[in-house]
Amino acid sequence: MSDDEPAVNISGGVEGGAAAEFDPSTADTRAEEVVDRLGELYWEKTYGGQDAFTCLVRTILSQNTSDKASQPAHDALVDRYGSPDVDLAESLAAAERSRLAETISSAGLYNQKSEVLIRTAEWILEEFGSAAAFDAFVKDEEPAEVRDTLLSVRGVGPKTADCVLLFAGGRGGVFPVDTHVHRIYRRMGIAPAAADHEDVRAVLEREVPAAKCGFGHTATIQFGREYCTARKPACLEDPDACPMADVCDQVGVYPATGEVVDPAEATEAADSEI
Repeated sequence: MSDDEPAVNISGGVEGGAAAEFDPSTADTRAEEVVDRLGELYWEKTYGGQDAFTCLVRTILSQNTSDKASQPAHDALVDRYGSPDVDLAESLAAAERSRLAETISSAGLYNQKSEVLIRTAEWILEEFGSAAAFDAFVKDEEPAEVRDTLLSVRGVGPKTADCVLLFAGGRGGVFPVDTHVHRIYRRMGIAPAAADHEDVRAVLEREVPAAKCGFGHTATIQFGREYCTARKPACLEDPDACPMADVCDQVGVYPATGEVVDPAEATEAADSEI
């Protein structure tokens, strides 16, 4: 486990986080073994505690962009539209779209995202009456109902809904699938090469214990940034450079030629040669 564990809970909330027992030798599935091995590299944090609407806003801003770009947009939005005595949903529902777009311009796709944020804020007020009531719904109702309700909102996809369930609701058994998670578990051969995001989520939530799913999500993202990148995974330079080399099928990664393709493309090419 990392020696430089941050004092602040990276997922939000008031708790600093708690260590978990990670023992790859006791894993029942290869997916669980990978998450346990990630537990030897990174830390487990306590999830939940974020305000649900603020979490929803932040996740919408992060769609199709990096944290480095979306974080300033989130900070600027909160600075302009949020305050302790103002309901953020009311504030965004009343926002002038072009001004909101300019505020979040660092996030990319800001015109589209400003429309989604205003529409979502209006939906919150129509369905729940306030951001606080929406927060209570996310934290108290059945996860399946919360997820289905969020997915009914245009502009809210599976990853966004799952992040709200995890980081605001603190729900176990939720493994949000972003581009890193989608790439890595197909590349490892744990999920089918042609699996879409929902297929990968189904595999991981079935094969990783509920208590480890949240950590698995955040740790996999960190692993994807540090080791298993999209174009230059660590194994291309040195097989021993990747701590997961012995449990990875390297689907779509060809160290001999330095080529890297999407796992689905790799299997399509293999099928065409049969």
